Amino acid sequence: MARAGLTAERVTRAGAELADELGFEQVTPSVVARHFGVRVASLYSHVRNAEDLRVRIALLALEEMADRGAEALAGRAGKDALVALGTTYRNYAREHPGRYAAAQLRLDHETALASAGPRHSAMTRAILRGYELAEPDQTHAVRLIGSAFHGYITQELGGSFDHSKPGPQQSWERILDALDALLRHWPHEGRQ
Repeated sequence: MARAGLTAERVTRAGAELADELGFEQVTPSVVARHFGVRVASLYSHVRNAEDLRVRIALLALEEMADRGAEALAGRAGKDALVALGTTYRNYAREHPGRYAAAQLRLDHETALASAGPRHSAMTRAILRGYELAEPDQTHAVRLIGSAFHGYITQELGGSFDHSKPGPQQSWERILDALDALLRHWPHEGRQ
């Protein structure tokens, strides 16, 4: 174990790299142990089990995406901010498909609250300030934006758009235009 210089962070990062290479579902303690050339038991002083490893990879991915998102949003508002955040997520998914899949892992309540997940929500809410949406519409809009971004990205990564024209980039741009238009003309409750 000392020979491999294992730490929880090294094990998590290796798991994240393997997730990008092999797919998130393929990452197990035995795969990570083989990567380091150690026995699986050597990993268990750094991660509790397979689920702990998966959660650690998810937390790493959420943190990385939040950092990139915050950088992309700096000084932007309205549609420019909407496009910046969506594009950041899409680029991250293309660069790190396994980590992106990990970021979609359902976390228990306490872990989710302690993760970078709330930063993602806060960034989306910051975008919405430019659209002047109040609660409960703001929460509905956060969910809509997340669904549109992550639904599109997941389908694109899965190859759903490879078989028809126009290309996925053109559709992505139109979806961002449509989201912006919807947010600018959000239907208020009670409107007929």
